Amino acid sequence: MSFIAPVSTDLLLSEAQKEALYVKLVEQINKDFTLANESVDFENSIAPIDLKLQLHEKVYKLIQYKFAEYLNLLYIIDVPESQIKSLDGSDLVELSEQVAFLILKREWQKVWFRNRY
Repeated sequence: MSFIAPVSTDLLLSEAQKEALYVKLVEQINKDFTLANESVDFENSIAPIDLKLQLHEKVYKLIQYKFAEYLNLLYIIDVPESQIKSLDGSDLVELSEQVAFLILKREWQKVWFRNRY
């Protein structure tokens, strides 16, 4: 069985729930943000819509106010640079939403692989 990345945040979060890996996904996000010295303390019981909104808000603030820390976070999470470069940066709100999705997608990939292999 090969990994197929979901095409939207909502699909990704619902797949994580369906696979009973949602809590692991939240834990992985918390762990990687902590490694980047940008602590977010998402509760394991956080609702998927709240996770989506709070992650989007955190990414938005990092891009706007702490750009070096934002780049460090992307490096630690291992979001592919090519995917970041392909985004349109003209609208900061939309950009941060897309980056939040790329972060979730990479974190989901880590959790999914760890669970499978």
